[in-house]
Amino acid sequence: MVLMTRLSSAFGRLLDALAAAAALTLLAMVVLVSADIVLRNVTRTGFPWANEVTEYALYAITLLAAPWILRRGQHVRLDLVLTFVPSRVAFAMEALADVVGFVVCLIIMRYGTKMTVDSALQGSITIKNLVFPEWWLLAPLPVCFALLAIEFAFRFERLMRGPRSRRIEATSVG
Repeated sequence: MVLMTRLSSAFGRLLDALAAAAALTLLAMVVLVSADIVLRNVTRTGFPWANEVTEYALYAITLLAAPWILRRGQHVRLDLVLTFVPSRVAFAMEALADVVGFVVCLIIMRYGTKMTVDSALQGSITIKNLVFPEWWLLAPLPVCFALLAIEFAFRFERLMRGPRSRRIEATSVG
């Protein structure tokens, strides 16, 4: 029990660091877009690669922040049903959601890993304004889903230790 609490706490710190990286990436993206707009209006030139970099940054922000958002219980979910069912049923639904989430994340992680490895072995490249190996874009995907799977496991463990009812963060109503 103590070991799981320590591991969960350390994992939470990792997710906090990834969320901070996502926030810094967003800040860098805002600075880049602002600078690009100013340069285009003042000099009629800008950074031709700015739109492409912001697309990749949005992808990175999503992958960096997703496990942190899941940990905080701020992910998108339909929680209205949990308010209408008995506490024990809500608890079972929470547990089932954690198990299904864990399994789905492992499946996506597996396919993401396969896509990344296949892309690297084939030497696929992304050609736009920037040219680089395609696997660089694919590699964060299985890592993110591995982190999500781990968080689903920790969520399940925390649920089992707690009261047999819906999670406190689980509902935004009543």
